[in-house]
Amino acid sequence: MGEQTPPLSLVWAALLMCSCSLIELSHADLVPSLEILPMQEVQRKPVGKSLILTCRPTVPEPALVADLQWKDNMNNTILPKPTGRNQPPMYTETLPGESLALMISSLTVEMGGKYYCTASYANTEILETSVTITTYVAITWTNAPENQYPTLGQDYVVMCEVKADPNPTIDWLRNGDPIRTGDKYVVQTHGLLIHDVQETDEGIYTCRAAVIDTGELLERTIRVEVFIQPVIVSLPATMEAIEGKPFAANCTATGKPVPEISWIRDATQLNVATADRFQVNPQTGLVTINSVREDDYGTYTCLAKNKAGVVDQKTKLNVLVRPAIYELYNVTGSRTKEIAITCRAKGRPAPAITFRRWGTQEEYSPGVQVDDVRIVLERYFDEDRGESSGTLRIANAERTDDGLYQCIAKNKGAEAFKTGHITVEFGPDFSQMKELPPVFTWDQRKANLSCLAMGIPNATIEWHWNGRKIKELYDTNLKIVGTGPRSDLIVHPVTRQYYSAYKCIATNIHGTAEHDMQLKEARVPEFVSAAVPRQLTATTITFDIRGPPTELGLPILAFSVQYKEALNPDWSTAYNRSWSPDSPYIVEGLRPQTEYSFRFAARNQVGLGNWGVNQKQSTPRRSAPEEPKPLHNPVQHDKEEPVVVSPYSDHFELRWGVPADNGEPIDRYQIKYCPGMKISGSWTELEDRCNTVDVVETTSYEMTDLNGNTYYRIELKAHNAIGYSSPASIIMKTTRGIDVIQVAERQVLSSAAIVGIAVGGVLLLLFIVDLLCCVTVHMGVMAAMCRKAKRSPSEIDDEAKLGSGQLVKEPPPSPLPLPPPVKLGGSPMTSPLDEKEPLRTPTGSIKQNSTIEFDGRFVHSRSGEIIGKNSAV
Repeated sequence: MGEQTPPLSLVWAALLMCSCSLIELSHADLVPSLEILPMQEVQRKPVGKSLILTCRPTVPEPALVADLQWKDNMNNTILPKPTGRNQPPMYTETLPGESLALMISSLTVEMGGKYYCTASYANTEILETSVTITTYVAITWTNAPENQYPTLGQDYVVMCEVKADPNPTIDWLRNGDPIRTGDKYVVQTHGLLIHDVQETDEGIYTCRAAVIDTGELLERTIRVEVFIQPVIVSLPATMEAIEGKPFAANCTATGKPVPEISWIRDATQLNVATADRFQVNPQTGLVTINSVREDDYGTYTCLAKNKAGVVDQKTKLNVLVRPAIYELYNVTGSRTKEIAITCRAKGRPAPAITFRRWGTQEEYSPGVQVDDVRIVLERYFDEDRGESSGTLRIANAERTDDGLYQCIAKNKGAEAFKTGHITVEFGPDFSQMKELPPVFTWDQRKANLSCLAMGIPNATIEWHWNGRKIKELYDTNLKIVGTGPRSDLIVHPVTRQYYSAYKCIATNIHGTAEHDMQLKEARVPEFVSAAVPRQLTATTITFDIRGPPTELGLPILAFSVQYKEALNPDWSTAYNRSWSPDSPYIVEGLRPQTEYSFRFAARNQVGLGNWGVNQKQSTPRRSAPEEPKPLHNPVQHDKEEPVVVSPYSDHFELRWGVPADNGEPIDRYQIKYCPGMKISGSWTELEDRCNTVDVVETTSYEMTDLNGNTYYRIELKAHNAIGYSSPASIIMKTTRGIDVIQVAERQVLSSAAIVGIAVGGVLLLLFIVDLLCCVTVHMGVMAAMCRKAKRSPSEIDDEAKLGSGQLVKEPPPSPLPLPPPVKLGGSPMTSPLDEKEPLRTPTGSIKQNSTIEFDGRFVHSRSGEIIGKNSAV
């Protein structure tokens, strides 16, 4: 059998007894003491750091340790941390395991020295141990910014100030390469000096600090970026803005970094961006003004600022203020004296002032006027206040200087206008009445003598008669209306003594003037001087009448004639006729081959004068009509024959006036027109192409189918029972229109061809359909025609008999209305002196008034239709 294993419980009991024995043996050998952790006797620590030192008893019986405490370098007991928020720089704190810790929150140089930890053991043994604290200053960057910005072209020290105790050594690197002292770089105690900084000096600089005694090494990386001072590159010295309008200006600057731009108004030293109407873009330097005001005028400073520096530049803002005239008074002066009118205006710049007469465009120039040395224009300017004035001086003023004068104020902004009046006072005169004729009246009619005196101030008027003031006569036949500057004397000439001279006297502060006026008695005209027949026809006589001498102021209003057949001795049955002085004197409706007696008289406002110039005149026998007169205005070029130009190329309307019929009515007109040309200065007609037409009851005819750009000779003759009149002839030319007509015809034919093809196709289709209807169902147009062709003649006769009873005879046309009597110019003419019965022909029928055409030399008339015993109505 194998060896038996002891039980597990016996093994654990044996091990426990062995451990207890070992503990008792160790306690019996342990010497009571204190130990400080960390266990270095000298603790070297940097200033500013926190520190904890732990004092732990090493004794057989820890419960027998009492009065465990720390003492500082001055042998003072260090107290535990007090309750509350205040924490002393040095205190003690009990830790688990009967240890006492020395707590230093921030080590200072003064805290260096020897510190003791003491305690009593079993009330009989004093325990003590110590530790030495030495301090030093660690490498500390006191002034070494990580980003530094030197300015281009200047010397700059890259700052790297370091604090350490013992003192450190400093060296520099640029972009990883060591820097040596030389012309460019100088290593100083507080930094690296760079001479004449350029943009190439940018980079990463390393400031390296080392303390050999402590073996401490520390690096500081510094980024160097070269800044460039601002430079204002664009700013005008002066700027101009218009009042009431928006304005914008730029101040452009360069620099690194991009400078920030601001605008300062010098008068207030305030940034304009704070004003409501101003906006400034600090990046671009654009300043805008919503609406410029006059007080925006002044000096402004543009500031450009970045981290490299500040620059400024000044500019002046001139506000162009529209001119405004604030003073212009009307002035009054006396004739032959000096008169000055002054105009004052404001604006910016101060406006230039001048004057001009109202209604003219010519302005007065500064100084003495070249065309009138009496007139001088003086001007004054005040630019600071933006005001100016102008004075127009007129020496030795005349009446012609009186009137409106316009002041004109101009500057770059605009123009302003204002009108004033110069009044030149003068004594009264009657310059407006020198040409007035005497005043006439008759039959005790009241007369009005008007007196108008020119003068400034207005004149007062008195009337004198026979050397006495009329106002003092108290004569009811003399009445004064108005006392000036116009006055009327109303005279009632009940006796002949009032037909006399009267005197009008005008007075003002500058003098007196007189004017004589004459009231005369008017009479009817004297005998007509002469009445000579100028043109005779079988039915008309045209007279040249020379009137009687007339008094100034009573013109002849009309000439009258009485005429009768010479065999009739009774003037009471004579015919009357009157004409205005500016019309042709034509007597119409006479009988051919008859002798007439004529007498003439003139009429004015008073009445009809006495009959005179009695004479007899016979009319010629009946004859062919007078030559008709075409109503066209020919155009003559150089010495060529006058030509009437037609506005059309293919037709022309010929119009003419009715000539005198010379005793027999005109029954037709004959028109002949032939194309032709001039060969060797003589007219040659193409006889084979002449056209002759007769027209009735009309005074116009339209010739058609003419050739364009062609000359035509047109002859017009009037015809009555006696024969043809002499021909009236004109040359007419059509306009050039052949090419246009041909193009138009080609276009029409082209369109017509297209339409014809379409219509032809439709008709052909209808014909085929109609033919099929005729063959199949005996219907359609062709079937109807076939049936009608088969009808008998008797059927046709029957229908004619049935229709004959329904025929209605058309009534004869009514006679055309006769034209009204017309005087020269086309308006109806009646005579105020035609007091007798209507003119009758020798056969007793009524003769209508004639239509008259006057061409400046002769009168052509057409007698009206004869209505009466032998009329064809």
